[in-house]
Amino acid sequence: MNDAGPASSSAAPSAFATRSVKEASAWLVEQLLLVVERQLPEIAPVLRGFSAGSKLTDYEMGRTLQAQGILFQLVSIAEQAYAMRRRRHIERERGHDQLLGTFDQVLAGAKRAGVTADEIRAQLQTLRIRPVITAHPTEAKRVSILEKNRKIYLLLRELESTRWTDRERNALGAQLRDQVELLFLTGDLHLEKPTVEHEVAWGLHFFSETIFDLAPEVLATFEQALAKHYPDETFEVTPFFQFGSWIGGDRDGNPFVTNAVTRQTMRDNALASLNYYRGRTTELGRMLSISPRASHIPQMLRDELEKRLSALKDASSIRARNQMEPYRQFCNLILYKLNQTLLATRGEPTTDQRYANADELIADFKLMEAALAEGRSAALATDLVRPLRRAVEVFRFSTVRLDLRENTTRTTHALADLWRATRENDPPQVDSAEWRAWLDEQLQTPPLSIEERERFSSETRDTIEMFELVAELQSKLDREAFGSFILSMTHSVADVLGAYVLAKEAGLVKQGSKGVYCSLPIVPLFETIEDLRDAPAIMRELLAIPIVKRSAQRQGDLQEVMIGYSDSNKDGGFLPSNWELYKAQARLTAVGLEQGVAIAFFHGRGGSVSRGGAPTGHAISAQPAGSIRGRFRVTEQGEVVSFKYANRGTAAYQMELLASSVFTHALKSEREDALIPRAEFEQAFEDLSSAALRAYTEFVGDANLVLYFQAASPLEEISLLNIGSRPARRFGAKSLADLRAIPWVFAWAQNRHAITSWFGVGSGLKQFLDERGEPGLELLRRMHADSRLFRLVLDEVEKALMLVDLEIAGKYASLVEDVAVRESIFAKIAAEHELTRAMVLKVTGAATVGERFKAYKARLDDRLSTINQVNLEQVELLRRFRSAQDENARELIKIPLLLSISCIASGLGATG
Repeated sequence: MNDAGPASSSAAPSAFATRSVKEASAWLVEQLLLVVERQLPEIAPVLRGFSAGSKLTDYEMGRTLQAQGILFQLVSIAEQAYAMRRRRHIERERGHDQLLGTFDQVLAGAKRAGVTADEIRAQLQTLRIRPVITAHPTEAKRVSILEKNRKIYLLLRELESTRWTDRERNALGAQLRDQVELLFLTGDLHLEKPTVEHEVAWGLHFFSETIFDLAPEVLATFEQALAKHYPDETFEVTPFFQFGSWIGGDRDGNPFVTNAVTRQTMRDNALASLNYYRGRTTELGRMLSISPRASHIPQMLRDELEKRLSALKDASSIRARNQMEPYRQFCNLILYKLNQTLLATRGEPTTDQRYANADELIADFKLMEAALAEGRSAALATDLVRPLRRAVEVFRFSTVRLDLRENTTRTTHALADLWRATRENDPPQVDSAEWRAWLDEQLQTPPLSIEERERFSSETRDTIEMFELVAELQSKLDREAFGSFILSMTHSVADVLGAYVLAKEAGLVKQGSKGVYCSLPIVPLFETIEDLRDAPAIMRELLAIPIVKRSAQRQGDLQEVMIGYSDSNKDGGFLPSNWELYKAQARLTAVGLEQGVAIAFFHGRGGSVSRGGAPTGHAISAQPAGSIRGRFRVTEQGEVVSFKYANRGTAAYQMELLASSVFTHALKSEREDALIPRAEFEQAFEDLSSAALRAYTEFVGDANLVLYFQAASPLEEISLLNIGSRPARRFGAKSLADLRAIPWVFAWAQNRHAITSWFGVGSGLKQFLDERGEPGLELLRRMHADSRLFRLVLDEVEKALMLVDLEIAGKYASLVEDVAVRESIFAKIAAEHELTRAMVLKVTGAATVGERFKAYKARLDDRLSTINQVNLEQVELLRRFRSAQDENARELIKIPLLLSISCIASGLGATG
């Protein structure tokens, strides 16, 4: 990418539609280089690869790194536009049902396989998919940058068209160049650490740009595919595709998420959806200019309109407008009530009727649909009104279902305060029988009075008030405003029962016809290897406890369990983490069947492969048979959010891909040979995992690893990047065990070691083959062919190996001052890397790493020369930053250093 050659004409190409992604990328990069030559010619030779950057000033180095980061952004935009164009080409040439990842393709296959309409209906009843937007500190791009990237994407798409004249095309090209120039002139870094409020605005940005419009389209697309492949059948497609969020509700290790912040977050989320409905209803009213002279207006609409107008305190303005256009008048009535609802949501006084809940607004749109259908305008009902009704069903009055998350350390502290208030002495150990008996007792007793709570610490009162917020805002904003309470680092049954006790203190435990239940789902999060292994026994015991069982029954005989990819990887390495996650899901699914409650999994994935970020379709298809059953929640974190939802075409594809993959697994997983458990494969996986875990834990257990990691990576400097409100460490600790998984992955990726996605795999494979010989190799090759999970693991390890560069890694290692530590740790990494490469090639039969992934390798190769250059620049910046004699000298180096971190993250396409 830094050898673009001499400047070429800045005129817009004749048609991007006929150009390859490489040509489109080269043209965009050339526009940036022309901007740089005009704005800051001193750095242009470095960007063009004609000279090194060693003679640049700190300011010029910073601008060079910023420009290199923009290069990656432009290439990524070109790739997204090309991918969208390619999908359209396939649809035109072969048909929509040949396009992978679509409902059309899934249902065409189902029909050919003899899947009946009744089977489809059965799956639709339980289908529930919810991506959950989170604010983990992994997004290095500001919203201002995202907005400019979006404009560049749209202009690039416009240039694909062949309808423009040369004059019009050049005008579009000029607009695009302006956006590139603005990108170069816009600060690339957050000057201040973002607040939670900033993160809420960042999350809502994607809803206003794409998600509000496109999520309802997922439902419509599914309905169209069903009608096409099962034309004589009727189906009820419920609003199965919704969004969740942790932004403003995730308190785990983030002291800035307070109850006041959560309250404001809920208000902002509600206002976002209400303002969207107001805008869309205004558009709808403009379109539905239907006159009684031209169309039959059903009497039920006339009657309802008059009834509503008569009930208003001041209906004169609505009566006076559009007197001969009843549908417009009805839209004006909806707008009137929406405006009153907006006032109430903002905390301002209302003067007339407002919507008490989203169901009332849904009912109004359904009435309009029925009236249009009766008036022989069913197509208008389907095309104009139903999408807006679907939007309200999906987003309601809260935009997202906000999850609350807290750590067991905090909940246990609150419970200890509660013990002291009821027992007048210090609590016993939380794993004692006495503690467990007390929890059971507390679930049967009424909540303490406000006066009794005064004895609690402020932290405990804050925790209970968090639960109280749920009951309050569910009634004020929307009954589905909250998703669930996630309990991080769940280790025992007592941990979960403790959360029920705190919910009880807040009034969320209610009396039902069959006994008490909790109205807010309590979801345990199992994160470490040990906790994943303990999870089935914990859930078996929990589901035998009446309040837990009844609470699950109130949720539709459903108990959600969250599983963590990040911490299990940090805890045990890549292969053991994947195997333990797989086993936990299979065993928990069996526990659910045994207890008569479906276990639904919430997958805590990140963007990098180390944190579960594998390709959507492949990752879902590799889950254990029967473990999904149409219910799927997954976190969408940081850069993943902007990649998936920044542009309409990509967002529509990603949503449909996720939904169709989940639906496919629900339909096929229990009848597919590929997912039938095979004892031979499972034992092999167990042996591989055990050996890989030993190698990994021995490595991370090295007493000198922390010293090496801190010196040979920008671990500490990453915390200076203002990319998230959350601290990098929980509770201020500085041990490796307490370091969050995100900076752990982030820093190992920056220094090109990338150990989190491959270390231990080579040792595991070698020990397996040493013990089993040729029959073992034959078995592993069969597993690679027939086991989806093993294939996924090995494929992602191989892709990760393509990111490793030991020569560059060695430059980072040179930052470790202790020679013995440096040589010892680096030698272990180099040896395991070489072993892993050799073992992966032996099993797959490939001659070189990456030859099986030609498209991925080509994309990576386009970036690597620039990434490598920035890595070398970063090493020197780290050396200078750490040896600076005073704060002024450090400040001069800090901006270029942080830009180097941002640039490498952009080039790799993932941070943490």
